[in-house]
Amino acid sequence: MISMQGKPARVILLLAFIFAFVSPAFVSAAQQKVKVVVSIPPLADFARQVGGDKVDVVLLLPAGASPHTFEPSPRVMQEISRGRIFIKIGAGLEFWADKLIASANRNILVVDCSEGIDLIRYAGHNHDHGEQGGADPHYWLDPVLCLSVLTRIEDALVAADAANASLYRKNAAAYRDRLVALDREIAGRVASFRQKEYVTFHSAWNYFSRRYGLTVAGVIEESPGKEPSPKHIGRILAAVRKMKTRVVFAEPQFNAKVAEAIAREGDGRVLFLDPEGGLKGRETYIDLMRYNVSMMEKAMR
Repeated sequence: MISMQGKPARVILLLAFIFAFVSPAFVSAAQQKVKVVVSIPPLADFARQVGGDKVDVVLLLPAGASPHTFEPSPRVMQEISRGRIFIKIGAGLEFWADKLIASANRNILVVDCSEGIDLIRYAGHNHDHGEQGGADPHYWLDPVLCLSVLTRIEDALVAADAANASLYRKNAAAYRDRLVALDREIAGRVASFRQKEYVTFHSAWNYFSRRYGLTVAGVIEESPGKEPSPKHIGRILAAVRKMKTRVVFAEPQFNAKVAEAIAREGDGRVLFLDPEGGLKGRETYIDLMRYNVSMMEKAMR
């Protein structure tokens, strides 16, 4: 005959052991955030705006780095290997992404935000590195086009984490309203510009100019990392001298030496536009765009 004495106590101890060591794992799994890997700061902000505290956003490019000359490190491969979603601008900007994903994490959900965007094509040179190398990838500098980007991020998060779908939909709708308001704000401020032409450091401002009725009169560095020829510098200098306000816009991601030399030669000055953000005071997309408009106002109003 088997004695039952002491059995309830042993059962209680066993259950206590199970709940102490096993249930936290289940709780942890249930509360685990969706790891979202992104290439540039604006995408990081969009993912946080939609995902809120349900996402863990990993930014691959450090603030102040240029995506055109970015070289992935072992850390980048490690982050992609652990991610559930990879969000990229596309249009050739992340020229390194396909090979990296193929070797690090074939199961990651890749969101190419350029799909469905009316891309501007470069004329006469191959600006970027990918298959769509003839396309201008800087469409995120048009807040209206970012509405489409937001939808792609929203749909990806819903697909990866259906349990929180209503939260993602709500957050995305609220942020869309902010982007629409930002577009109206920028349009109103640009309307007061007396000068509609400007010289930029690299070909990042075509979408912004198309949206708000501006014209890029010249681009100092037509291809990232390639020194402009004396003939090309002469053309840029002529464009600067024609403008009422002689300002050359440089960018924090690139060496400003050439821009400064052109400004000196043309009796002008250098101001900085920032196409990517992530630096202090322009960590969010909206702050970044307001910063850029304020820089333009100093030169063009």
